[in-house]
Amino acid sequence: MDIWYKVLNIIVLLLVPIVAVIVGQKLQERAKKREDKMQIFKVLMTNRGLGWSQDMVWALNTIDVVFADDDAVIKRWKIYYDKLCIEKPSETDLKKITTERNKLIEQIANSLGYKDKITWETIQNPYIPQGMVEAMNKTHEFQASQQNLMNALQQMMSPAKEENGEEVHS
Repeated sequence: MDIWYKVLNIIVLLLVPIVAVIVGQKLQERAKKREDKMQIFKVLMTNRGLGWSQDMVWALNTIDVVFADDDAVIKRWKIYYDKLCIEKPSETDLKKITTERNKLIEQIANSLGYKDKITWETIQNPYIPQGMVEAMNKTHEFQASQQNLMNALQQMMSPAKEENGEEVHS
């Protein structure tokens, strides 16, 4: 009986560290997956009222990988993606796109355990300071002006054409 006790102790002494390492690795993998999911969620929440950003595109393109084990999120992403693929969306289409984006964010929130904490109202009402909106509008206006100027310069610089379609050389 004494020998069995010693053998059992040796086996336990050998197995405990191995089991501890395996459990530790599983916990780290689980924490990393949650961290990746949270990162996507935070990017989508942050950019929901601002439009497109490089981070937003990154977050959307990683959903298939990070949420591969969550069928509900993947299904919502596919619905949203289909709405995004409309070539020339109308105002109605744009509203549907926004609604589907918000439904995706809501599904991700639910997946992360925020079902009763992040509400539909919270998702639909992002904080966007008026000064930031004005700065973004001025940037867009400036970019449009630059594009118009470039178009005008290109037209002025292109060779003149005669009525028959041949180039006129000065």
